[in-house]
Amino acid sequence: MSLVKLTIKGISYSQTQNGAYALILNEVDGERKLPIVIGAFEAQSIAIALEKEIKPPRPLTHDLFKNFADRFDIIVKQVIIHKLVDGVFFSSIICERDKIEEIIDARTSDAIALALRFSAPIFTYKNILDKAGIYLKINPTKEDENSEESDDVLSTPETFGSNKPEEIQKEDYTAYTLQELYDKLEEAVQNEDYEKAAKIRDEISKKES
Repeated sequence: MSLVKLTIKGISYSQTQNGAYALILNEVDGERKLPIVIGAFEAQSIAIALEKEIKPPRPLTHDLFKNFADRFDIIVKQVIIHKLVDGVFFSSIICERDKIEEIIDARTSDAIALALRFSAPIFTYKNILDKAGIYLKINPTKEDENSEESDDVLSTPETFGSNKPEEIQKEDYTAYTLQELYDKLEEAVQNEDYEKAAKIRDEISKKES
């Protein structure tokens, strides 16, 4: 199976889960986005790693791991998102010490937080991106290109712990037909509600499996 390189597009606050965030990964050589729902702590850790100027007064858990690894000459070479089961992504951290390579299982949010600190590339398999990837604005109009609310809206991570919307009632997608789900997916993508799009995408995958 071929690997596809990903970059981090940004982080968006969840509109349906209080304290949850949607991490948006972008296909390097393509147009697809891969939204992954993560917790507030991991989102904060990723945001801090993205903003090089931000230095917490005491090391966060992922910073501590980086310091520990540096002290014992452990290198994180790459992170691979290798499996998707019932909407949950599984990842592996590829490490090396004394030219010996080890593979460590990790939550995707933790793996990406560490990849940023080690400047390690992030990959997933093509079949996972084919299943879970979302296309955005394949044929943008001139109005879209000039709009201030463009696809780059998530390029800067949001501030954490302030102005959080109240938790709203979760929508049950199990009763919808496939066509209705695809329509709702397109609507969520156009509204850049990536967390909702991820949930609809997961329900589509269940119905098509």
